[in-house]
Amino acid sequence: MGVGSASQKRLVVVGHGPAGHRLVEALRQRDSGGSWQVTILGGEPRPAYDRVALTSYLTEGADLGYPAHDPGVIQRHGDPVAAIDRARRTVTTESGRVVPYDSLVLATGSVPFVPPVPGRDLAGVFVYRTIDDLDALRACCAEAKGRARAEGRSPAGAVVGGGLLGLEAARALQGLGLETHVVEVAPRLMPRQLDEGGGAMLRRHIEDLGLTVHAGTPLAALVPPAPGGDGERVGGVRLADGTVIDVDVVVFSAGIRPHDRLARGCGLAVGERGGIVVDDGCRTEDPAIFAIGECALVGGQVYGLVGPCFSMAEVVADRLLAQAAGAASSAAFTGADASTKLKLMGVDVASFGDPFAAGGAGALDVTYTDPVAGIYKKLVVSDDARTLLGGVLVGDATAYPTLRAYVGAELPGPPDQLLFGGAEPAAGELPGATTICSCNNVSAETIRCAIRGDQLTDVPSVKGCTNAGTGCGSCVPLVKKLLDAELTAAGIEVSRALCEHFDFSRAELFDIAAVCGITTFTQLISEHGRGRGCDICRPAVASILASLASMEGRGEHILEGEQAALQDTNDHFLANLQKNGTYSVVPRVPGGEITPDKLIVIGEVAREFGLYTKITGAQRIDMFGARVEQLPAIWRRLVDAGFESGHAYGKALRTVKSCVGSTWCRYGVQDSVGMAIRLELRYRGLRSPHKLKSAVSGCARECAEAQGKDFGVIATEKGWNLYVCGNGGMRPRHADLFATDLDDETLIRYIDRFLMFYIRTADRLQRTASWLESLDGGIDYLREVIVEDRLGICAELDAAMERHVAAYADEWRAAIEDPDKLRRFVSFVNAPDIPDPSIAFESERDQIKPVLVAGPELEVVSR
Repeated sequence: MGVGSASQKRLVVVGHGPAGHRLVEALRQRDSGGSWQVTILGGEPRPAYDRVALTSYLTEGADLGYPAHDPGVIQRHGDPVAAIDRARRTVTTESGRVVPYDSLVLATGSVPFVPPVPGRDLAGVFVYRTIDDLDALRACCAEAKGRARAEGRSPAGAVVGGGLLGLEAARALQGLGLETHVVEVAPRLMPRQLDEGGGAMLRRHIEDLGLTVHAGTPLAALVPPAPGGDGERVGGVRLADGTVIDVDVVVFSAGIRPHDRLARGCGLAVGERGGIVVDDGCRTEDPAIFAIGECALVGGQVYGLVGPCFSMAEVVADRLLAQAAGAASSAAFTGADASTKLKLMGVDVASFGDPFAAGGAGALDVTYTDPVAGIYKKLVVSDDARTLLGGVLVGDATAYPTLRAYVGAELPGPPDQLLFGGAEPAAGELPGATTICSCNNVSAETIRCAIRGDQLTDVPSVKGCTNAGTGCGSCVPLVKKLLDAELTAAGIEVSRALCEHFDFSRAELFDIAAVCGITTFTQLISEHGRGRGCDICRPAVASILASLASMEGRGEHILEGEQAALQDTNDHFLANLQKNGTYSVVPRVPGGEITPDKLIVIGEVAREFGLYTKITGAQRIDMFGARVEQLPAIWRRLVDAGFESGHAYGKALRTVKSCVGSTWCRYGVQDSVGMAIRLELRYRGLRSPHKLKSAVSGCARECAEAQGKDFGVIATEKGWNLYVCGNGGMRPRHADLFATDLDDETLIRYIDRFLMFYIRTADRLQRTASWLESLDGGIDYLREVIVEDRLGICAELDAAMERHVAAYADEWRAAIEDPDKLRRFVSFVNAPDIPDPSIAFESERDQIKPVLVAGPELEVVSR
């Protein structure tokens, strides 16, 4: 825990949800002088996490935690604040801890609203708000399924509330194996975001997925089971029209109420319907106390979306920094964009601006409905059809980024053309005040200034500098257009050339080599490049040629002919170079499954050659300290025992990690080990633009950490969920859910196509995460290519993978069986038969060096 200096001011943040976390991060990033000592007091027993993604935690076991604050932030969780003493400027927690403050920020969020209906206190009734709520809900659903099986019926659940969170909860109940009902008092789903037409189309999609919607009928009561059952738990939902729905679980998602109890207790002003009254600087009537997020009432409104809450946090951070410096701040919260885009159970839904403006004077609406495709689109425009006021998209939200950016601005073309992409504006024409990223309230002008001022040249740099695109990600295509427009306007060519020797990108060179049948670097550079190449293009082309050889079924070894000279050090010796000049050897252990006999062989090899052994995080055993001339002998021992290269040295598939799955684990629902082995053996040796990692988890508890991999698989009771484009490392990224409940063959077919499409189109050394970010349309576009065959290449991708599988050969075995290849594995050119009695190896500061111990006639030349 950090200790504040005497000159530091004391800031106490009560509540550690998304708004509180964002405030602390913004303050620490900007407070270079350390003027504030920050203390966080959180009521939940854990640090802040992403509440927007709660359903993924429940159904997929996702890790929702935000990045940790720096060590200077004092954090106390699980001890809620009980009272505020404004006169003494202290807060007191339930455990009795007294914490003083100079400034206090209330970020206490909201509490779920549960209507006062009879039966709401029965067991089996939940709210959908915190991780603890979801843990309890999961356990109850498991019990309900067991009880229903014993009674010979199907388990069922009901969600009260058909808004955003209610539909998320319904999706979660269905994913947990319950027949699911949605009860909404309004006549349509998502009544705050969608008009009648959009709500009707969404309902059609939801019911097609197997959910039952009861709209326009209020809830009357919750009732226990029929006579003879457990009268202490819920057994049904009774509607106002007398309908009774038999259920085992009920989830209330009927809205929220600001959590303003602390403010009321210390005499701060609150709104008539709740919410801590603040000004546009988010300050209460007490100058020392601010309120942000869902507990704050600003301009007479409480905001329940994460974007406005983040904007309030930024305002307060500016105010606090100015206060510490003895200056004034003009930072103000003047409202926020309530636009939203999400995918509900696979259905695109978007709302932007004021979708209901056409109900008043001076506004028109332009509507398109395709009942066959399940698409509904509406634009609300001014009476002269020149200014966009708002709109609704259901079933197809591809135009959302552009349409949202033009809310309140003059349209670049006729409204009907905008609905179908026929009047796509140039990014340079967007007004500077246009909100590009509503999650983080980033304007077009902010992005342009960052690009110019910091000379940014790629989307990841823009995201890192401005935070645009780091929320829901829907604005990334527009961010890319702004970047390209700025570079072009500055006279900077948006070049994707691989290096000075080629004017083409890696993807373009891949296509050239494939179409022209080029199999050597010499031919490629002589016909399509210049010079002799460099350490950028030579390994990149080597990777391209290796991938093509595999995809075309030629099965060429990477050390054959000219290819050998192109490889970097690791590929050149089929092993990983370590900092002391030795190499590591990593045999493949598919799925982490290994026999005792093979374990013994690894131990014997390590002991015989004096190697350091380590069990890696990828469920393999790494052996360190091998000299170049020892590698073939080590490989021979391993190959004879049934091992093969684990490709730890190559830009290829490294490993497919696995939990023990249904074979051993009492929670496992599928054979994750068997699937991991099948995938690893299928994709072994597949050369790609960058290394590939994968994992298979046997249940939603996610022990194999599949969501941090380039492609990950999580078992469900119905099959497999596929995730793609997650990466660990320096810029971690959770994978995106690509498809759900797949059977084995469909899963493998989608992975085949995903990998082949990535290999064909990615840039040099581009991981799958950044590759996905570079794709216009992102995950939706990728799904169209892989599942819907938008480009008409799926058959070609399938065939390429089958050729790779058929042509695979172990690189270690091929090397030790070829005398020509073996000649390269020597430490000294004129002393190939090391160990030689005249040479010993000593370790000096962790560097292995040869020392001449006998025979002065022997000249040692280091390779």
